[in-house]
Amino acid sequence: MTLSPRVSPALLAELAGSVTTAGRREPLPVESPATAETIGAVPLCADEDVALAAATARAAAGAWATTPVRERAEVLLRFATLVLDRQDEVLDVIQLESGKARRHAFEEVVDVAQVCRYYARTAERSLRPRRRAGAVPGLTRTWEVRHPKGVVGIISPWNYPLTLGVTDALPALVAGNAVVAKPDERTPYTALWAARLLREAGLPEGVMQVVTGPGADLGDAIVDASDFVMFTGSTRVGRLVAARAANRLVDFSMELGGKNALLVLDDADVDRAVRGSLRAAFANTGQLCVSVERMLVHERVWDRFVDRFVAATSALRLGHSFDYGPDLGSLVSRRQLDTVTAHVDDARAKGATVLTGGRARPDVGPYFYEPTVLTGTTRDMTLYADETFGPVVALRRVASVDEAVAVANDSRYGLNFSVWTRDAARGRAVAARLHAGTVNVNEGYAAAWGSVDAPMGGMKDSGVGRRHGEHGLVKYTEPQTIATQRWFPLGPSRVLDADRYATVMTAAMRLMQRVPGMK
Repeated sequence: MTLSPRVSPALLAELAGSVTTAGRREPLPVESPATAETIGAVPLCADEDVALAAATARAAAGAWATTPVRERAEVLLRFATLVLDRQDEVLDVIQLESGKARRHAFEEVVDVAQVCRYYARTAERSLRPRRRAGAVPGLTRTWEVRHPKGVVGIISPWNYPLTLGVTDALPALVAGNAVVAKPDERTPYTALWAARLLREAGLPEGVMQVVTGPGADLGDAIVDASDFVMFTGSTRVGRLVAARAANRLVDFSMELGGKNALLVLDDADVDRAVRGSLRAAFANTGQLCVSVERMLVHERVWDRFVDRFVAATSALRLGHSFDYGPDLGSLVSRRQLDTVTAHVDDARAKGATVLTGGRARPDVGPYFYEPTVLTGTTRDMTLYADETFGPVVALRRVASVDEAVAVANDSRYGLNFSVWTRDAARGRAVAARLHAGTVNVNEGYAAAWGSVDAPMGGMKDSGVGRRHGEHGLVKYTEPQTIATQRWFPLGPSRVLDADRYATVMTAAMRLMQRVPGMK
């Protein structure tokens, strides 16, 4: 078994021992994708373990909900400091169980610190009671009060095990909820590491529970035990989760699949666009929900862009090491490698041209695949419309901005798009025409994702709801309206009979319509 300088079998065993279980469970092996070696095992949880985790979380939720928001926020700030201080350890854990390059793992550390800082500094303002306009000015005083949902179930994927394993929990926790988290069975250790650090940062025992096992086995139990469900994963599974949650009248938020497009306009800085497009397409070996799989390049810059982009792609370094050397890491599994291979082989067989890449690299590691650039893709190819989720991008020449926008929007997905131009105002105007939840101008994905004050999520089949911003916090709360009526009731009374009440209220409504700014 090959581990890292900072991760020992004892540490992994300790993390596995923190999984909530109602009894002894069969071990679920965890593989390192870079080597296909088993690095450890976690409990194969069952429905009764989810029930225990939810009951434990619910029992702890009451005291946590009454803890002042400022104290809950301090936990987030201490957690961020611990993550930054111990980043080398968690980077090793992330790399071990996901196979990604260290530079891409580091993005997760920065993201966690950013999200902690944002919600720690804004939660008190976002959650405080707010005055609202009353039914009748002067007579009705109205307040909006927010209460935590209770127990939030979070089902997270393997591709960003720290970011997606904990950053959705952070706003839920600071809002006063308890959390039951189920990380992907391929990457459980990172979420367990984060939960341990949250406790070290001051999160009370029981408030965050982690169960481990396949989503197909535990997903229904988590939805059934939760007061709110946060899911990140495929559109197919998202529909199943949404249907089960809706049947219970439980609210949910989801980030789902994408077939993201990048537009290189006729006035783009080609060198800058090439550098940004490399990150947009190949970050985390293309296993990123907001990464780009389609590039629409204006014909005026096509030759220069394609030549430089292909050369830069060919120069990317594949590898696995616990330093910042390799540009790309491994795919996560044999199944993912098979999907990428099938998509490229299908496109090649149906007439697409492979400009670079297009083959697996078992000489580097069992699930490595070369970064691949294609042209000539058509609708009859699997990868034309379906998400590949690997280091594969298809280039298409377009004659105008209108054509680029139309092709980009011709997708059932709408998660994250990108526009490259020297004119920022023009870029924003084009971005506003794109049917995607986020659009980056002169960046691939990090600008929108890192702007945590703004909402992040997808349109169409790419999701429901949003993370980040105030919405990413208040979605974990129940709004309550408290209205106090003074002096006179809103209805006929001994002072005003029904006829006079109707006359007075009609006059009042007419008056309020004439007063500017009156709500």
